[in-house]
Amino acid sequence: MRDNEVVEVGPETLAFDDVIKVARQGAPVRLTGDAVAEMAASRSRIEELAEGATPAYGVSTGFGALATRHIDPALRAQLQRSLIRSHAAGSGPEVETEVTRAMMLLRLRTLASGHTGVRPRIAQVLQDLLNAGLTPVVHEYGSLGCSGDLAPLSHVALTIMGEGLVRDRDGDLHKAGDALKQAGIEPVELAAKEGLALINGTDGMLGMLILAIDDLGNLLRAADISASMSVEALLGTDRVFDAALQSLRPHPGQAAAAANMLRILEGSGVMRSHRDGSCTRVQDAYSLRCAPQVAGAARDTVAHAASVGVRELASSIDNPVVLSDGRVESNGNFHGAPVAYVLDFLAIAAADVASIAERRTDRMLDVARSHGLPAFLADDPGVDSGHMIAQYTQAAIVSELKRLAAPASVDSIPSSAMQEDHVSMGWSAGRKLRRSIDGLSRVLAVELLTAARALDLRRPHTPAPATAAVVGLIRESVAGPGPDRFLAPEIDAVHRLVQDRSVVAAAESVIGSLA
Repeated sequence: MRDNEVVEVGPETLAFDDVIKVARQGAPVRLTGDAVAEMAASRSRIEELAEGATPAYGVSTGFGALATRHIDPALRAQLQRSLIRSHAAGSGPEVETEVTRAMMLLRLRTLASGHTGVRPRIAQVLQDLLNAGLTPVVHEYGSLGCSGDLAPLSHVALTIMGEGLVRDRDGDLHKAGDALKQAGIEPVELAAKEGLALINGTDGMLGMLILAIDDLGNLLRAADISASMSVEALLGTDRVFDAALQSLRPHPGQAAAAANMLRILEGSGVMRSHRDGSCTRVQDAYSLRCAPQVAGAARDTVAHAASVGVRELASSIDNPVVLSDGRVESNGNFHGAPVAYVLDFLAIAAADVASIAERRTDRMLDVARSHGLPAFLADDPGVDSGHMIAQYTQAAIVSELKRLAAPASVDSIPSSAMQEDHVSMGWSAGRKLRRSIDGLSRVLAVELLTAARALDLRRPHTPAPATAAVVGLIRESVAGPGPDRFLAPEIDAVHRLVQDRSVVAAAESVIGSLA
């Protein structure tokens, strides 16, 4: 990448976009001179404590419930190795590369703050791993979201020591020692406190939060598009999205969603066709009329979650920490409650946006409610089943999303011999949110596929220019109405268009950026 695309990591706060660039686009990182200076200064304080006679947690003692033991200086390097090896106890499927890269970057930023007391060398190895595209193998299970994301971060720290397993840029699996040697990266032997500083943070759950916010920004715009297409296909009205009506309930997300839908539907020939006084309906169903209220509430939830993420990005989470005045103090900032709550909150929003989308799809398939469309949008109803089972797929996903909306953060299982007697389960909240976001994207794909077919069946009436652009995009991958075909690949094709942001880009190519 060009030098100006390098993400600089220093004591100051990173932006969300920086995390996305490194996690998803492989952008390189570079520690700033200020970061190196801050780390060197705080390290000197840790070395003073290490040489002193007074026990200091994480420097000259054991960890957790074993913190009462004072560790002889000759055993402290072994203490750090043992900490990482024993805590790298994850299990289950591998975590996605983008999550691990986000976690690595966020831990690097905390080290760069100068409050953890590690040598600059430790941060530089982490920087080099990111730049070499070497991603430690991290597992699904192992974090309780308190005392940091201990097991996931320990698998990263193990790699810094030259142990464990990594995947390269191509996804191939290697022993960490071999991969580091190939990349010209010298592993390090951890000194006093450095093992603890590498693992005692909320970086995994924060990384998942930032990635989720990025995904939901796309999906909520896609939801406005799919809802607009369904309103249009069902001969609904856009008058309910008028700004004067939205201003009576001044939630910013609702106003943004309604404004999006008005712009998307502008110039619709389908809508114009039933504004001649022939339509006898007084009101549309809630799933049409209340689309901005639901998608808007989800937007406001994302905005709240983002405010938590911004504060968390400005945090230096470790225990103990080196304060600016030289004190080294224990604290509880590693507790993941602030992040865990909003991860759970976003799963609720994702489930509800998916739920209302499924209801609109079902309405287009029901001959009693679709206002003239064929049953299930089938070519020859009875011989053909059309999109009947596509709605079943939506319903199954929505049911799963409702289960995933049950909060993880209300649970707590004591650990470490009751020393760590209340935990956040924030990592678990992040893991299930990722499944929720995937489910929402699939539900929207089915609605888009169904609405595109319904709009084709409304011809000769023409859709709005923006919705026509989306239909045209879909038709590049999926044929129009006709006898039943193998439907799963068509759903997958539209799902890819949702995920890679092509659906939003198609609408925006006509009407400009959506809110």
